[in-house]
Amino acid sequence: MTESALSDSNPAPAPKRFFAWLGLAALLVLLDQASKQWIIQTMAFGDGFEVTGFFNIVRVHNHGAAFSFLAGEDGWQRWFFGGIAVVAAVWLTWMLKQHHAERLLATSLACVLGGALGNLIDRIQHGYVVDFLDFHWSVLAPVFYNGHFPAFNVADSAITIGACLLIYDEIRRWRKTRQA
Repeated sequence: MTESALSDSNPAPAPKRFFAWLGLAALLVLLDQASKQWIIQTMAFGDGFEVTGFFNIVRVHNHGAAFSFLAGEDGWQRWFFGGIAVVAAVWLTWMLKQHHAERLLATSLACVLGGALGNLIDRIQHGYVVDFLDFHWSVLAPVFYNGHFPAFNVADSAITIGACLLIYDEIRRWRKTRQA
């Protein structure tokens, strides 16, 4: 059985499938931007409220990358990370075109693409990324200030899910080649 036969029992035509994956990425961008707009319109910078004993909604701005990497720089990082996002988006789109028939791989690529574009829009529009999901547990206190994991957003979640799916897909491929 071929790999494409394993990944789909009723494959759609190539252009239709490719655009479906782009549609997933676009949906993630829309969800990300809508949630950030809600935060911007309803909260001032630094405001927050408790949802549960371990989860808050807060409004913070990240001028850097993951875990506020390079956030303290004088502004050049906005364009640096924006450039990386553009290059990544082009590459991810090309990869989606090449692997549109592989559901797991294409799902992971579409998630990362949607997340990258969501955060890119923030960098272009605001000069920073709007983060608002704040999880905290006392067990994290030795690693993170007061046990608060760095705030993140829907785009960051999509990137993380996509990266995890990509790793899982690669492990599956590796196991298949070892069994053959």
